[in-house]
Amino acid sequence: MNTDLIALQAQLRDFMNTKVIPRESEFVGHFGLEKIETVRSELQAEGRKSGLWLPHLPKELGGLGLPWVDAYKLFIEAGRSMLGPQAINIAAPDEGNMHLLHVVANEAQKERWLMPLVRGEIRSCFSMTEPPPGAGSDPSMLQASAVKENGVWKLEAKKWFISGAWGAAVTLILAKTIEGATIFLIPMNHPKIHLKRVIPTLDHFSPGGHCELDFDGLELTDDDVLGEPGKGFDYAQIRLDPARLTHCMRWLGVAMRSLEYAEGYALSRSSFGKKLSDQQMVQQMIADSHIEIFASQTMIEHACGMLDRGERVRHQASMTKVFVSEAVNKIIDRSLQIMGSTGISEDYPVSSFYKEARPFRIYDGANEVHRMSIARRAFRRAAERHT
Repeated sequence: MNTDLIALQAQLRDFMNTKVIPRESEFVGHFGLEKIETVRSELQAEGRKSGLWLPHLPKELGGLGLPWVDAYKLFIEAGRSMLGPQAINIAAPDEGNMHLLHVVANEAQKERWLMPLVRGEIRSCFSMTEPPPGAGSDPSMLQASAVKENGVWKLEAKKWFISGAWGAAVTLILAKTIEGATIFLIPMNHPKIHLKRVIPTLDHFSPGGHCELDFDGLELTDDDVLGEPGKGFDYAQIRLDPARLTHCMRWLGVAMRSLEYAEGYALSRSSFGKKLSDQQMVQQMIADSHIEIFASQTMIEHACGMLDRGERVRHQASMTKVFVSEAVNKIIDRSLQIMGSTGISEDYPVSSFYKEARPFRIYDGANEVHRMSIARRAFRRAAERHT
């Protein structure tokens, strides 16, 4: 038993209960992106002092340097509130972008973009998704393009559902070039980046919202290229595999807290002459939820072990993302059902969790696309066994 990790978990639970969760009451009813930004900044000031900052990043970057098999438990704990990952700087999309920059960026790019992200001084976004007929779950449909002439890259692109774009300082944008897909690092205050709108969506807790952007003939240099031209899809995969798993970690925390509310309600509420906790249908819902939480934790921990060993986790990350995203939605839905009218009220955060979690089955690749990819890999392996 890792006593240091147990102490960190207890410290984070206390931080969540005393600093983070009490702030949730400020988000009942309508609130805007400015409110999220303000609270995020205030919580990060607390998070930097907490000794819990960036559990997964190396110590030389100011993180705790934990292996994934330990860090994932803190991600789950922070995920118990929609504000928790923001408070210790492990929220999407910054968490995935920091990982990618740490692995691929040159020293100048790290100094300009990675270190301010690590310190929580700025936010970032990742611009890949495009309006039809452009890239969505199928990145091969990429329409954004960059052409290099006389040493200058000229980029044209239309992107949408870009999470965190409002208020971000930098975007990592994926565009096709003659070499292949390429990622560029571009400051969001560039005069030829136009934020057309913040798209109204089901979820509301993402700092910077989900935005539609036009990139209108930006002129860029080789200094703006992340890594090597033509390796954009490879770099995106470096980002996406761990990011799919960290999404699972954070959302599992939301599901676990929802279940705690449902269990407390079932123990206190009587109906038809006995406690809800004694009703067999309620017991089945509670049992199924615990089974799914255990299975989710087991899948996440297995994939984390592979990450720590430097193994590719694309197949395992896809399976984990599909299973956990569907389990999370079912657990929150059951919790809300058990709590009845109390569940759909905003007296408890379960109704908010219900809305926030639904897109998880779509972003980072729709579950149907992941199933297709899983099956294709399975059939390739089957064909190899039969040749």
